[in-house]
Formats: sequence, C-alpha cells, structure tokens
Amino acid sequence: MSNSPLSVQLYTVRDALAADLPGTLKRVADLGYTEVELFGFVELADEYSRFLPDAGLSAPSAHARLIGQDTAAIFAAAKKVGVSTVIDPHIDRELWKTRGQIEEQATLLNTIAASGAEHGLTIGYHNHWWEAENRFDGTTGLEIFADALDPAVVLEVDTYWIEVGGVSAIELLGRLGDRVRLIHVKDGAVTRDEEDQTAVGSGTLDIPGIVAAAPLAQSVVELDGFRGDVFDALRDSFAYLTALRVTA
Repeated sequence: MSNSPLSVQLYTVRDALAADLPGTLKRVADLGYTEVELFGFVELADEYSRFLPDAGLSAPSAHARLIGQDTAAIFAAAKKVGVSTVIDPHIDRELWKTRGQIEEQATLLNTIAASGAEHGLTIGYHNHWWEAENRFDGTTGLEIFADALDPAVVLEVDTYWIEVGGVSAIELLGRLGDRVRLIHVKDGAVTRDEEDQTAVGSGTLDIPGIVAAAPLAQSVVELDGFRGDVFDALRDSFAYLTALRVTA
C-alpha cells in the first residue's frame, strides 16, 4: 500500500462546500485528512488558495473536464491553488463504442498533456463503469485507451466503477501496473445506484486486495452518494484505511 497521505475527493461533500467552503475544509481536516482532491475549482481558485492552507490541507490533484475546454484557464487555476495533477474525470459514454473513438480521445488527451507539461502539470484520466463494460476481443476500453496514451499521462482508477463495469479491480490494476498513480477507494453494494455506496471497509469490495494491487497509487476516498451523514462515512473510511496501513 502506498505511503502517500490519504486524500478525499471533495465531490463527496459538495453540498456542504456550497454552503460553507472554509468550514467544510476544516471539518475534513478535523477527520484526519491532510490532502484533498478538488472539483469545480477553476472559479474558486482564489478561495481555495486561501482556505486550503488555513485548514492545513493541500490539493495535489484535481478534476476538470479537459478535452474541448479552455485548458489555459484550468492550468492557471491549478497552479494558483497548488495542484500538480489535473485529471479529466469524464469522457462521454458514447465515445467508447469503437477502438477508433477511444484512440481518438487518447490522442486529444495526449496533446493536452503536452501543453500541461509546459506548465509543470501532469495530466490524468479517471474512469466510470462504461470504460470497463465496453470490451473489444476481451480487452476493456480503458486498457485500449491506456495503450494509446502517452506514458506521461497517468491514470486514476475508480475501483468501484470498474467493478460495476463487470471487471475485477484487482486484476485490472495488476494489468495497468505503474500507469496507475491514484485510485478512488470506495465501497458498497457495487451497483449504479450511487446511494448504495458506503464507508470504505463496510461494503462488499476487497479493499485490502485493491490497495495492495496499486502500491504506487495514492488512495483517494470518495462517495458519490450515501444514505446518512457523509462526514461519518469519511471518518470511518479514514479509520479503516489507516488501520489497514498499520497491519499491512
């Protein structure tokens, strides 16, 4: 398991952030997290550049749609906040139906990665279920995509959505190897219903096996949905993963 600090994707607490950004960051830090992963940060770069340090947090990674977007504004905001890795979190499901479509999207992201490197930024991609669900001669769309990416482009594998797509996250992580630099660690009933997600360690996924399969990857906790107080889930996830590191 990686020794990188545990991070949390702030999309998990999006409602609280919208109501009170500095207060929410402090609540996340009080749970024990020292790093977070941003989303929707471009318009909030001034606020994050102030309130993250105030809370004792840093944001080494962030999500932003990159393909077809104004990357200059995204890169400027990332630099201002202190983000070093910008991850495209979504390429539309309709663009994963053929090898040609997949390779075309990889080419576009490669071009963006070259531009990002000029700003000192690493570019990555985060999957959903359809990149695993769509297969070509037994190979997942995500692996075809990875093969077409420049080696400088990193992967953030959402291990939960990979399982929803019908693929073993442990086996996929093994095949992708050190291309995977971050993993979204989440748990639950492995359905498309986001409300079926639970605190890490209380669902059906083999979390110890997953984190062991990506020893170079930073673990980023995320819940897309939760039936309860999401801060309780973040607290329990942190406790579980911290204890797992002690016993690993």
